[in-house]
This record gives sequence, C-alpha cells and structure tokens, in this order.
Amino acid sequence: MTELENCKSCGRLFVRVSSPYCPDCLKKQNEMYETVYRYIRKQENRQSTVTEVHEATGVEINLIYQWIREGRLQTAVFPNLGYPCKSCGKMIQTGTLCDNCRHQLEHDIAREQTMGDAAMKQKGKTYHT
Repeated sequence: MTELENCKSCGRLFVRVSSPYCPDCLKKQNEMYETVYRYIRKQENRQSTVTEVHEATGVEINLIYQWIREGRLQTAVFPNLGYPCKSCGKMIQTGTLCDNCRHQLEHDIAREQTMGDAAMKQKGKTYHT
C-alpha cells in the first residue's frame, strides 16, 4: 500500500512505495554507494576503515554505517568496516550492541526479574484484616 511521506533526507513530499527516501535521494545514495564500493573493492583498499573510506570518497560516515547495518557492505569481505554500538560507541559489525553492553543488559534484566519475583513473594504474604 502506498502513502504520502516526507523524504528522510531532503524532506520533500513523495509517494512512498518501500524506501523512506524520495526517488531523487535514493538515486544519489545509490551513486554514492557505487563510489564507496568501487573504492573498497580495490585490493589495496580492502582493509580500509570507515573513516578512511569517508576521507577518500567524501560519502557521509552515517550512510556508510547504514550500508554496513543493512548488509550491503559485507564485513566478511571488508573486515575493518563496522559501526558504533548504540550504548558505548565501540565498533561492531553485527547487531546494535557490543557483546559487553548486551551481557550487561541481560544481567540487569535478570536482576530486575529476580527482584520483582522476590517482591511478589513478599507481597503474597501480607494479610489484611
């Protein structure tokens, strides 16, 4: 189903089919992607970091991060590419949180559940007259 939406990049109103970007911005992004891909595909540039790719191509770092998250730029082929963890900023290649932040979050959730269970048991022992 199609709907009217503002382009995520330029703000122009367009009929959204699948992408949150208008056709013009989508075309520009695809051209920038091709520029980045041509650069890192060269043997001497395969070990480049995101910052190095940005400096060499002029493409925004956030767009490069987006393409890595989407899987368009594969970290198996380009091992030094990554994006920051949403919590601490450490460079990662999959997911939204690094292993340390994910483990900390899991630990915090387990602790809260344990405390909640203990509170429910305590609450169950209260008698009202």
